[in-house]
Amino acid sequence: MTKSQTGTLCVFAAALLYSIGGLCIKLIPWGGMAINSGRTAIALVVIGAYLIWVKHPLRLNRWVALGALSVFGCNALFSIANKLTTAANTIVLQFTAPIFVMLISLLFFRRRPKKLDVITCVVVFGGVVFFFVDSLEMGGGLGNFLALLSGLAYAGVFLLNDLPDSDAISSVFWGDVLSAITGLPFLVKETDFSPTAITSLVVLGVFQVAVAYILLTIGLKTTPPVTASLVSGIEPVLNPILVAVFYGEKMGSMALIGAAIVIGGVIVYNVCRAKQQQTEIIQEN
Repeated sequence: MTKSQTGTLCVFAAALLYSIGGLCIKLIPWGGMAINSGRTAIALVVIGAYLIWVKHPLRLNRWVALGALSVFGCNALFSIANKLTTAANTIVLQFTAPIFVMLISLLFFRRRPKKLDVITCVVVFGGVVFFFVDSLEMGGGLGNFLALLSGLAYAGVFLLNDLPDSDAISSVFWGDVLSAITGLPFLVKETDFSPTAITSLVVLGVFQVAVAYILLTIGLKTTPPVTASLVSGIEPVLNPILVAVFYGEKMGSMALIGAAIVIGGVIVYNVCRAKQQQTEIIQEN
């Protein structure tokens, strides 16, 4: 397995872990900022231990800080939006990230997307919209608007390694610090600390935030931002499915067709990309 393929696999594994976020957030009877504070505080312990284990020095400069703001925005906006609208609405609007990645890459890095990237982005995004056609409401509700903004922030996360003098894992650490601190006033006001709430919070902190971000930062070292955002297409499918099965939010029959489009699009993209890489390697040799 090549480094690029290993990186793509890490991004895919991170997306699987991200997908449990909607369900766990629904199960915790707290406000979005309180949940985000609690889960990122737990994540900081795991990420801090990881930094010590790999002997990675913690850095802070303006580019790391910009990345940290993207991480914070993605975390906080996703948590709040999940409480104000359905999990399906939240994740489909957040999955506008590949569009934002392409636009940012083009406008600020003068990097034109490849034809395969554009085609796959259109197919996958179209599948996501189709997946949520029964529930998606674009009427300007606060939850939908915040979910859309989380898509912009999520694009920034995929671009962490592309910023000059950047350090992705340091951005994740400082972004979680910002999340934990800003949500603390909301967290201390919560009174329901049931076993379900605490267990869900620990799962969020350890797996959905810490381990997922660690895998993502590893994967982004060898995976282009557009590719990473497209591979993460499994998340908007699994997220509402888990919420529907374990929390009871209904999905329409159209969702199954949308799921097939998204999963099929991601699989075909990865197969085509693997063939392209093999061809490039053969041509170089």
